[in-house]
Amino acid sequence: MIGCEVCGEPTRPWVLDTGNELDRCPRCGHVMRELRRCPAGARADSWGGDTGLDRVRLRLTYRRLRRAAGRPRRVFEAGYGGGGLLARFAADGSEIAGAEPGVLGVPVDPRVVATGRLFPGPVEQVPVELDGTFDLVYAVHVAEHVADPVAFAARCARLLGPGGVLVWLTPTADSHGPHLFGSSWWMLEDPSHVRFFSEASVRLLLRDQGLADITVIRCLGDSLSVEAASLVRRLRGRGDRPGAGVLPGLGVRALSAAVLPVTLAARAVSPRLRPTLQVVARRPGSP
Repeated sequence: MIGCEVCGEPTRPWVLDTGNELDRCPRCGHVMRELRRCPAGARADSWGGDTGLDRVRLRLTYRRLRRAAGRPRRVFEAGYGGGGLLARFAADGSEIAGAEPGVLGVPVDPRVVATGRLFPGPVEQVPVELDGTFDLVYAVHVAEHVADPVAFAARCARLLGPGGVLVWLTPTADSHGPHLFGSSWWMLEDPSHVRFFSEASVRLLLRDQGLADITVIRCLGDSLSVEAASLVRRLRGRGDRPGAGVLPGLGVRALSAAVLPVTLAARAVSPRLRPTLQVVARRPGSP
């Protein structure tokens, strides 16, 4: 039994199947993972996506961010990866900045390198003189990886100027995925996925950082390959190819495309099938 990293309540074991156990908070629903207790057939590397699918996600995510924040003058991305999103904001005239620990080891868009104010390392190490200066701060599938979610949330919040908008996208274990697929759930394939927020836990975390107007929705169109990838992991057995991820395989990509209409229809009928939370919050005050 350990304390919830969001609310401090003692957690309870959540057994997915033999040899795979998570910790879930009975108060706020937050879920934490120790890899030794929930290995879940994790692949060797943090990144296990597909470049084609990632391009689709990039377009959809950019639209989400624009809907949430309009045309922000100054934008900061926590965990910018290859810089694809920042490049789009720069093309629209925004001043861009970001922090990236370099975990994925991918090349950064040269336009972002040329025009952005970029910092190697986690967002918590960004200079304090940038506090209070951004209209939009966002983190796309980052909060589930960080060492300290409270420190991460606090730093994101402090970077916002008055009226600034924070947007997170992050996988959630209060979806039906873990119940349907157990430890074969694709979100557990990444060994650096060490927590999963619930709607209640992410609201509590951001409220404690002084943010307001917090809205949480379950994304219909994010992580569209999760169901197909989870099914393949279950059918083939997680231990058949240790260290390998399923998405780069042509068969999984073809299956994801084939079942996409069914995936979208099922998610539309049952929002709890959606594996990703979109969180939008605002720093009080006028710009």
